[in-house]
Amino acid sequence: MIRIAVVEDDELYISQLLKHLEDYQREEKEEFSIQVYRDGDGITANYKAQYDIILMDIQMKFVDGMTAAEEIRRVDSQVVIMFITNMPQYAIRGYEVGALDYILKPVSYFAFSQKLKRAISRLKRGEKKFVVVPIKGGVQRVEVSDIYYIESEGHNLVYHTREGNFISAGTMKSAESALADMHFSRGNKGYLINLEHVEGVRDKCAVVKGESLLLSRPRMNAFMQDLTKYWSEVK
Repeated sequence: MIRIAVVEDDELYISQLLKHLEDYQREEKEEFSIQVYRDGDGITANYKAQYDIILMDIQMKFVDGMTAAEEIRRVDSQVVIMFITNMPQYAIRGYEVGALDYILKPVSYFAFSQKLKRAISRLKRGEKKFVVVPIKGGVQRVEVSDIYYIESEGHNLVYHTREGNFISAGTMKSAESALADMHFSRGNKGYLINLEHVEGVRDKCAVVKGESLLLSRPRMNAFMQDLTKYWSEVK
């Protein structure tokens, strides 16, 4: 469940945002827990990092959204803050408090849903995910983000990770299936590369933690498309 705070002092916009959130839940099969605050002082009082996303109006009567965001950032560096405003010039100041985005009033559902999807994507990338790798004499639990790349070596797979290398019996196809939707891409038939750790592409090689992994001609275009898409999502 994703915990969302709506901080807005205009009842019309509160109703609109709640309707947009309801529609998004239904269309995207997400589940939200939603709390509404009608001023910045409401959310900052006794704030304990209890939300994943905050939709924050900038202009409010008592404590404005920018001031509230500054207070929240002192105790919570992780929450995703999205400002709602009819004055886009505030956007630059918003980035100073680590705002992910801003939504212009009046709030259309399409624009809102696209920006919310980006926020949720960031949240899900931040969640720790693990895979269990069978190794000689047992199993090894590995955090997905700690895997740099997986290499096919004979009848085995070598997991190159932050903690060192693990040799596992298995096929590249099974590893690819286990890591589906986790930002991995095949560079060639021998490498499954975690796009999170790709530093660049040079001389037909993906550079991963200083290593150059050759990209095959048949897979080059697909790999570059995967990498470009990933980089556009995390910028």
